[in-house]
Amino acid sequence: MIKTRVSPATPESLLEAAQLLKEGQLVAFPTETVYGLGANALDPDAVLSVFAAKGRPADNPLIVHIWDTAQLDDLCEVPRLAHPLMEAFWPGPLTLLMPRKETIPDAVTAGLDTVAMRMPSHPVARELLRVCGLPIAAPSANRSGKPSPTSSKYVYQDMQGRIPLILDGGDCDVGLESTVLDITSSVPTILRPGGITKGMLEKVIGPVNVAGSVLRPLKAGEKALSPGMRYRHYAPKGEVTLVEGEPDQVVAAMRALCTDAREHGLKACVMCFSEHMDELHSCDPHDLGSIQDPRATAHRLFYVLRQLDDEEMDVIYSEVLPPDGVGLAVMNRLGRAASFRTLKAPDVISRYGITL
Repeated sequence: MIKTRVSPATPESLLEAAQLLKEGQLVAFPTETVYGLGANALDPDAVLSVFAAKGRPADNPLIVHIWDTAQLDDLCEVPRLAHPLMEAFWPGPLTLLMPRKETIPDAVTAGLDTVAMRMPSHPVARELLRVCGLPIAAPSANRSGKPSPTSSKYVYQDMQGRIPLILDGGDCDVGLESTVLDITSSVPTILRPGGITKGMLEKVIGPVNVAGSVLRPLKAGEKALSPGMRYRHYAPKGEVTLVEGEPDQVVAAMRALCTDAREHGLKACVMCFSEHMDELHSCDPHDLGSIQDPRATAHRLFYVLRQLDDEEMDVIYSEVLPPDGVGLAVMNRLGRAASFRTLKAPDVISRYGITL
């Protein structure tokens, strides 16, 4: 078994990480979104070891990280539309899907003709990319299907014995993975929503579509064009169910569902907004932040999902956000964490004979 070390991101540890990457080994490192599990994107064997370490399906493409736009020349064709987007949002949490060049191994793209490119803004990620001088293929540094890690603690939980080094750069700022935008389609299309919203993109390039698969599972035979499109993803061990409806109905419904689950011997809790913490105090509430601040919810979501695993919850009921702006990214992650399992609060209220 590999001995895994967690090291502060010092100049010395960054040089060590760069050397490991050059040798074909894996290194976990912080970005502004979540922690990434990095490999030399030009080394097919190193890339395949990422899939092995994560237990990730090989048909799920990876994102390639760079620190300088000059690197793009060797990796992909750069559509005209990319330039204003890179100027506006790079470095930052935007991934652009562009036509790949032959230098990119099939393992990175899952055999697709496009490659996902990103320039992270986190200073540790940028310095690692600069020091090693390589494009780094890096999905989130978690076991496949689990919530993405936003601190080195959770990277270590998943990757202990699988990789030699984790660079600790503190907690991630954004908390959700980058927005993935396909700029090879006739109309630019968001394949995975993130901190860069549809509205923000449209201010720069005009009309942008959102892929239908953002808020539904992939259909049979439908390819994953982007990371994060799998049916069950970002999920804790416990069963997550989303509860939709008016706030007072949702609170009453989740209280009844939680009570019923406990009466059946299950360890149950709720994820709710700060405004409803007091009303749901009997349900072991986990705070998603204020409903008025979707970015705070985005920042907290994976931390809360990881906490639920630490607490060994069996059943989790969660409030939802309107799928607008950053709320779309939150609901994309929550939907996949729940395998799109959803209850309507009025139906629950009727089932339990609740009077409001």
